[in-house]
Amino acid sequence: MTDCLFCRMVAGEIPADVVHRTDRVLAFRDINPQAPTHVLVVPQDHHATVGALAEADPALLGDVVSAAHAVARQEGLVGADGAEPGYRLVANTGPDAGQTVHHVHLHVLGGRGLGWPPG
Repeated sequence: MTDCLFCRMVAGEIPADVVHRTDRVLAFRDINPQAPTHVLVVPQDHHATVGALAEADPALLGDVVSAAHAVARQEGLVGADGAEPGYRLVANTGPDAGQTVHHVHLHVLGGRGLGWPPG
């Protein structure tokens, strides 16, 4: 999709600070970080929401989550026991949830304590 910001980043038309890439997933630093570590993980194929991706290609959704965990490990957010110090995955789906780019993406947040509820 030529008008999709993340599709253009995947295509290399818009620069991104890429931290992880597979043949199906791209991960890059958020330009407006909300935590010391804030990385966006997107499928390279365009899907507007998590629900749309889950229906169209559940395996790709699994790849996105696996890539998010790989990013968390790479960024030092996963300890030897697999949990400490920890990270948060956020998927905003739809306008009421705050989704502003309509290309499914996971936010990987960490590097500080993250309160609850989130907002």
